[in-house]
Parts: sequence; structure tokens; C-alpha cells
Amino acid sequence: MNTILANPFKAALQRGETQIGLWLSSTSAYMAEIAATSGYDWLLIDGEHAPNTVQDLYHQLQAIAPYASQPVIRPVDDNRSLIKQVLDIGTRTLLIPMVESAAQARDIVSATRYPPLGVRGVGASVARAARWGRVENYMAQANEELCVLIQVETKAALDNLDAILEVDGIDGVFIGPADLSASLGFPDNAGHPEVQCIIEESIGRIRKAGKAAGILAVDPEMAKRCLQWGANFVAVGVDTMLYTEALDQRLAQFKATPAAYVVKNSY
Repeated sequence: MNTILANPFKAALQRGETQIGLWLSSTSAYMAEIAATSGYDWLLIDGEHAPNTVQDLYHQLQAIAPYASQPVIRPVDDNRSLIKQVLDIGTRTLLIPMVESAAQARDIVSATRYPPLGVRGVGASVARAARWGRVENYMAQANEELCVLIQVETKAALDNLDAILEVDGIDGVFIGPADLSASLGFPDNAGHPEVQCIIEESIGRIRKAGKAAGILAVDPEMAKRCLQWGANFVAVGVDTMLYTEALDQRLAQFKATPAAYVVKNSY
């Protein structure tokens, strides 16, 4: 019989180590494996804003598995049934978007725990999480290696942040800069001084409460600021954005004035 696999990402966060990540939005296992060979500490497989099915998530977990980079899955929301599915396919670290209250955070933790501690459906013996029954006493071990991260990205969430930080089982809190700036009245302007001040303050509150603090910052200077402010799991790029930038830069070497992008027959 096998033993449950340890979660190096969770262990690193508990030690206070900085973890540099990359967002995976391409929905491609091939691209995920390429990213896994680059040496990022963690790779976020996005099920909220990328068109990933549960099978897509599963295939990307398989692609990343042989490498040191640790996968994190963001499901589309905090639906209990969906959390059950992504845990059963072998996810050990979750990032749940749009969390706005301590009650919601407690429900999320409960969805990741087996009874009597929670409400996770029992079925891992026929799933990848327990290696199809080959992990001995999986249910007794699973809770220790699960890492639950939640996103705070609205004004309501900020108002409830202290209560959210008191919830047992939440390992880290991730600031969603795009949604947060929009909620604060600065849409598409996460760099606004007021938003920046709130992000810095929130990171400090999260770390003071003993939780890991995370953020996505595609601007390298912003990423460096967040690291200085104390964020210790920071995604510094998005695969699709890096791909389009590389394509445009290569083309610009051969076409002085590239043709404008035109959408034709898009529906």
C-alpha cells in the first residue's frame, strides 16, 4: 500500500518561504508541462476564467505531476460538489475565488474535510486522490496535506477580513487585484494609489494573522512591491499573456507596422 503524498507547497508556506508562481490559462496539458519544466514553485490551473472542464484540470495535474512545480487549482466557485470533484482528481491545494465572509470560508473548509469534521463526500477509494484505493488510510491522512487558499477581492471581503482570518483551516488569503480595484471604484486600475495602499495594508493584516498572503501581479515591479510588503505566494505571469507578448515581439522584428488585429466572423 502507498502512503499519502506530502504537500511541499503547503509546507513551504508554513515555513514562511516565498513561493513564486505562474497562472495557467491555456487549458492545455502540453503547455502546463512546459511550464512545469521552468522551475516555478507553483502553477495555478485556472478553472474560473479559463474554459477548463474537470477533465482538463485532471490532465494538467497529470502533466505537472513528474516535476517539482506544485499545482494549485482554482475552481469556478465554492460549490461543494465541484470542490469534491477537484479533490478526488488529486488536487491538494485549492484557491477559491470570491470569498466575502467568515461563514463562507468555514463552509469551504468543511467541503474539504471528511465527516465528522466536514461534509466532503466519501469516494476517493475509486479516484486518483487515493490512487484508486492504494493509499492506505487516505481519509485519516487527507486533511493534513490539503492546503486551502481563498480569494479576498471585494470591499465586502475587506470589511470582513479580520473575521475571515480567524477561520481554522484557511491556510492563506489571496488578494484579487482586478476584482478588488473594480469593487473599490477603480475598474481596470489596480495601480491606483488608493488600491495599492489597501493591498499593502491587507497583506500586512494577513501575515500578522499567521496566514500566507498571495497575489497575482503580471507587472514585475508590482510583483516586487508585493514581495516587499510581505506577500509570500506571488504569481508573476500568465501563460496566455506571455505567449501573446512573445508572438508580438517576434513578429515586430520582421514587420515594422504589423497589421491591426481584426475580428472576423466571431460569432
